[in-house]
Amino acid sequence: MTSETTEENRNNGVNGAGEGTEPLPRDYADLACLYEITRELASSADLRVCLAEILAILSRQKGLHNGAVTIINPLTGQIETEVAHGITVDARKKGTYRIGEGITGRVAASGAPIVVPRISDEPLFLDRTSTRKKKAEELSFICVPIRRGPDTIGTLSVDREYRAGVEFEQDLRFLTILSGLIAQTVKRVQLVNQEQQRLELENSQLRRELSEKYRVSSILSNSSRMQEVLEMIHRVAASNATVLLRGESGTGKSMVARAVHHNSKRADGPFITVNCSALPENLLESELFGHERGAFTGAHEARKGRFELAEGGTLFLDEIGELSTAVQVKLLNVVQDREFQRVGGSRPIKCDVRLITATNKDLEKAVADGTFREDLYYRLNVFPIYLPPLRERRTDILLLAEFFLEKFAAENDKNIRRISTPAIDLLTQYHWPGNVRELQNCLERAVLICDEDTIKSYHLPPSLQSSESLQEAGSSSFAAAVENFERELIIDALKKTDGNQTRAAALLETSLRIINYKIRKYGINPRQYRVADQRKA
Repeated sequence: MTSETTEENRNNGVNGAGEGTEPLPRDYADLACLYEITRELASSADLRVCLAEILAILSRQKGLHNGAVTIINPLTGQIETEVAHGITVDARKKGTYRIGEGITGRVAASGAPIVVPRISDEPLFLDRTSTRKKKAEELSFICVPIRRGPDTIGTLSVDREYRAGVEFEQDLRFLTILSGLIAQTVKRVQLVNQEQQRLELENSQLRRELSEKYRVSSILSNSSRMQEVLEMIHRVAASNATVLLRGESGTGKSMVARAVHHNSKRADGPFITVNCSALPENLLESELFGHERGAFTGAHEARKGRFELAEGGTLFLDEIGELSTAVQVKLLNVVQDREFQRVGGSRPIKCDVRLITATNKDLEKAVADGTFREDLYYRLNVFPIYLPPLRERRTDILLLAEFFLEKFAAENDKNIRRISTPAIDLLTQYHWPGNVRELQNCLERAVLICDEDTIKSYHLPPSLQSSESLQEAGSSSFAAAVENFERELIIDALKKTDGNQTRAAALLETSLRIINYKIRKYGINPRQYRVADQRKA
C-alpha cells in the first residue's frame, strides 16, 4: 500500500481494524460499513431506533458526525427531523423546514444532493438545531435526498471535518447508496405499521361487533369525527361516569345515550328517558322523583319517579338545559348524595342510577347568565361527548341516505334501488340545519312520492332544491325543472353506458348530435362516468 493511499485514508477519517494496524482501503471500509448498516436495517422493526443506530455507525466508522434523517410530513408538507445523532431532543424538534428552505429544503425540493464544502461560507445554511456555532469553520455539510420512486420523501445529511481541496464524490456515492437502503426500510416499516394498524382496527371493530353488550348498529358513519365519538363511547361505557352529550338538535344524542347504556355493566338494567323540555316544572319534579299519596291535588296514590324506575340501570335526561332552577337544586342533591325524596315525602330514598344528560344549549353561557347552576354544570360535565352536526361530516350523508332509502322502501313496499347523481349532489350540498333527523324525514318523503326505481332531485323537498349552495335562480320555474330533468336523464344514461355518448343517445332514443349539444349546454363531463377513469381517480 502506497503512502499516498495511507495518507488519503487517514485524511478521509477511515479507521482500520484496530489501534496500530494498517487502515483498510477506503472502498473496503465503505463495504464493511454498508454491511453493518444492512444488518441493522434487516433486523430492526422500529424505524426510529434503526435510523439512530445507522447514524451512530456513520459517526463511529466513517467520521461523519451530526447525522440527521428528515422526513416530509404528508399532512403538513413540512420537513421534520425524524432522527439526529449527537444532539438533544429539543434541538431535534427545532429542525423543521419548509420545502425549498435552507439546504435541506432545497434538496427535498429538487431531489438532488448538495455539498457545502465549508458551512461558515454558506449563507443558505440555517443550522436550526444550533449545534455547529463553534465549529462551523471546520465543518463540511453533505445532504442527499431519500427517494421512493420518483418522489422525495426526506433527506439524509452529515457533517465531516473540513479539509481544503478534499473531493466529495465518494462520500456522495456512499450516502446516495445508503439513502436508497433507508428508503426501502422506511417503506417496509411503514407497510408493517400500516398492516399492524389495520389489524388493530379490525380487531377493535370485531370486539365491538361481537360484544353482546355493544349494540350501536343504528349509528352509521364512516367519518373520522364520528369514529372518534364511537371510540369515546367504547371508553366511557364500562364505567359509571356521568356523561354529558353536546350537540345540535337531531345529531343523534339519544342513540349515543342508548349505545353507552347497552355497552355498560348496566345493560341488563332499565334505560329510562326523560325529555326535560316536554314537561312543565310542577310535573317534571314529580316525574323525576315520584310523589306520595296526597302530595298534591289528584295524587290519589303514591307513584315511583324515573329515578326509582331506573334503579340499577341508566337515566337519560334529554334537554337538560331546560330545567328550572328549583329542579336543578334537587337534581344536584341526587347527583351528589345518590339519594332523593319523593314530592310530599320525608324519607330519603337511595338510588343506584347512572346519569346521562344531553343538551343543544351553550351551558357555559347559561352558567354565565345565571340560568344554570355552576355546581350542577360541573357535576354533569364529567365526561362530555360532542356530536358534530351533519354538515361537518358530509361523508356520512350518502351512507345515511342509502340506509334510510332501504328502510323506508321496505316499509312502504316500494322497489326503489338507488339515488340519482343530481339528487346526491343536492343532498351533499345542503347545509342540513335539522341534521340527521331532517335527512331521515327528507328521504321518507322522497320514498312516498317516488313511483320510479330511482330517487330523482324533484322528489326531494323544495328547501333542498332552492339551497344557496346550488346558486340557482328561479329553480322552481318550468324551464329550470325541464333542465334538471334532462340533465338527470343524460347522466343516468352515461352511467349505464360507461360514459359512451353514442350508446347513451341510443338508450334515450335520440340522436348523437342532440346528446352532444345537451352535454355541452349543461356542462356534463362524460369521462367521469367511465369506469376506467373512476379507477384512476
